[in-house]
Amino acid sequence: MIVLVGFMGAGKTTVGSLLAARLGLPFDDVDVIIESRAGRSIREIFTADGERAFRELEREVTAELLGGRDAVVSLGGGAAEHPATRARLRGSQVIYLQVRYDEAIRRVSGDAARPMLRAPDLQGIFERRRAAYESVATHIIPTGGRRPEAICQDIIERLGEGPPVSGAGRS
Repeated sequence: MIVLVGFMGAGKTTVGSLLAARLGLPFDDVDVIIESRAGRSIREIFTADGERAFRELEREVTAELLGGRDAVVSLGGGAAEHPATRARLRGSQVIYLQVRYDEAIRRVSGDAARPMLRAPDLQGIFERRRAAYESVATHIIPTGGRRPEAICQDIIERLGEGPPVSGAGRS
């Protein structure tokens, strides 16, 4: 199991689909599965049911995927903050796609479908999540100013190296 974590705009969906294709694995995007099952967009779920309800759906889908077939899985930006999810990530290759805050915001600023863009302390959320991503990462891959193909190749090379090289711990 290869799991991609990182803040919105880090490239999890783009890189994940490329990586899955290169490795001959299925690609599962937690956010896409949530929308499909709920029959509504994430923005609509946030608006109608609130963030708490969305996070519960996110935990359910994440647990199911992490307990299932071998695949490349893209987690939602907030998924790694939940202790049960962090525990389930043990034993997986967890790739933290690291992006600077300003670059992440530039990449997603025009995307009205992202409800977290309206959060009052978005930079504080970014900082808090960064610690969660680092705590679960087996590999940290910088994405700033890089093409998705180069990031994908970097991941493949790191996966071939064996033990984690990031120095990041596990929670």
